[in-house]
Amino acid sequence: MKKSLLVAALVALAVSACGQKEESATTNAVEAAKEAANAATEAAKEAATAAGDAASDAATAAKEEAAAAADTASEAAADAKEAAGEAMEATKEGASDMAEAATEKAEAAADAAGDAAADAKDAAEAAVEAAKQDAAEAVDAAKEAVEQK
Repeated sequence: MKKSLLVAALVALAVSACGQKEESATTNAVEAAKEAANAATEAAKEAATAAGDAASDAATAAKEEAAAAADTASEAAADAKEAAGEAMEATKEGASDMAEAATEKAEAAADAAGDAAADAKDAAEAAVEAAKQDAAEAVDAAKEAVEQK
């Protein structure tokens, strides 16, 4: 845009210089060229300011979007950490419940083994008593048989 205004100013200067030989025409052309150059400079300054503002706005928007994305990622990580903690706690509780159940089963098995041992002892004592009684009866029968002969 700046170059086109300068070219237009130079063309206007050349046309006015060729068309009129008077010094006032040259002065007018120089003044017109100066005004065109000043207008082009102002337009370039405004364009640069607008471009700077647009770049600043874009950087601010990108920064805000990045901050929002970081917040979202941070929240997701916190949620994942919490879920992992809950899963770990549930696993601990499940393992604790299983260990407690296994302990109860082992205690029940030990009690059952103790009861079985007591029953076996009682049965053995009964068998010993029965054997003693049978032996005593056999001895008595043998004595009678010996006496009768």
